[in-house]
Parts: sequence; structure tokens; C-alpha cells
Amino acid sequence: MDLGKLKELVNNFAKERDWDQFHSVKNLSMALSVESSELLEIFQWMSEADSNNLSSQPEKMQKVEEEVADIFVYLLRIASKTNINLEEAVIRKMEKNAKKYPVELARGNSKKYNEF
Repeated sequence: MDLGKLKELVNNFAKERDWDQFHSVKNLSMALSVESSELLEIFQWMSEADSNNLSSQPEKMQKVEEEVADIFVYLLRIASKTNINLEEAVIRKMEKNAKKYPVELARGNSKKYNEF
């Protein structure tokens, strides 16, 4: 995945439409939440088994793909507006998570780190 290319594509899309004026970090954060809720809505009454077998439900899969893409677009816009390097941020967060969830305590365990 070329994050730089995607960031440029998304930023140019917004710039061409003069949407920067509406894309404050606050508004983008709210839009991200709305899109996440739209993803949740797809799965709301779906069984666990059905949610893990979307390949047999092409219409649902299409909707999931679109919502995931919307979520990612807003996330890219937030990162761009706040000058967050997503690759570096993810690496730092995974290093932090590795300390909070050591393999010997977390493997096969769904407890939160403060419950170990």
C-alpha cells in the first residue's frame, strides 16, 4: 500500500471541491465516527458466523468495503490535517501494545491489559 499516493488522491479530491473549509479535524473526527457507525449497522443483527463469512454475501461485502474505504479516507484526512505519519504512529502503538499485552499473558486471552 502506498499511503503517500492515497493521501495525495484523497487530499486532491477534497481540494478540487474546495472542501478544506469544511474539513476541520473536529468535523473529520465526527464524520469518521458516523462512517464507523454505518459499518456497525451492517453487522447489527448478523450472526457471528455470517459476519465471518461475507464472501457468501456479495451485497453485504460490497457495503462493508465501501464503509471501510470511507473510514480510511476520513482517517487519512485527519492524519494529513494533524501531520501524523500513520506508518510511524502504527509502529509506535504496536510497540506500546506489545508491552501492555505480553504474549505469555495475552495469548488466547480476551482480557484487557489491566485485568491480567
